[in-house]
Amino acid sequence: MYVDPLTLVTRMHAAGKAKAELPIPDMAIRGILSAGLLGYATALAIYVTTITGSSLVGALVFPVGFVILSLLGLELVTGNFALLSFPLFSGEARITAVVRNWTIVFLAHCIGGIGTAWLFAFVWNEAGVATTAPWITKAIEISTAKTLHYASMGSNGWIVAFVKGVLCNWMVSLGAVMAFTSEYTSGKILAMWLPIFTFFALGLEHSVVNLFLLPFGYFLGADFTIADWWWWNQIPVTLGNIAGAVFLTGATLFSTYRPSSSNDR
Repeated sequence: MYVDPLTLVTRMHAAGKAKAELPIPDMAIRGILSAGLLGYATALAIYVTTITGSSLVGALVFPVGFVILSLLGLELVTGNFALLSFPLFSGEARITAVVRNWTIVFLAHCIGGIGTAWLFAFVWNEAGVATTAPWITKAIEISTAKTLHYASMGSNGWIVAFVKGVLCNWMVSLGAVMAFTSEYTSGKILAMWLPIFTFFALGLEHSVVNLFLLPFGYFLGADFTIADWWWWNQIPVTLGNIAGAVFLTGATLFSTYRPSSSNDR
């Protein structure tokens, strides 16, 4: 059953309030699991892209991670950038509660993403034995492009990474929104699949995916430093993800479909 936009935004508002009030242990556990699931999806997309020779096929399979974490009600900070902006704009959530959620969940993503990257690297390179598997080469190639390519552009590279983060999380945060457009599991899956496929197929930058992908490439032997990873990708992309979700999804939908709040009743 289709859910109309006014009802959808009201439900988003309620979801944002609930997320702002979650206990810290729940935020942490759900954030770790979300990053791990996105790591699985990223590894799958790299593998499928390599064996088929088509990045489009890789993009088609990637949304499985987002769908699973969404259906389980886990915490994904890039979706929370939009969802928690609703009760913030309406005055029903304090900025401290919103920032607490974003910070705890992001730190949990660091644990889940890097931990899952180490596990996959351990398996893919066969416990340190040199291997020339093409999917390893592809992972190194992608992670290098997401760091050293931006570095080679200087300040323009930092700006490009930021804008790619904005464009990416416009779609990803819409993926979180689209989960509310149907009452049925099948409808939710299809609705979420569309924007997530779009961002991945276009090669945009997602901060949580990169918390898996870049350490994954690093563990596999990519020739960039941890400083390269954070300065040329993770920092600008995360800031871009915040801007894309808060302003292009949260602020726009809130302004045109302003939800009723408990303060109005």
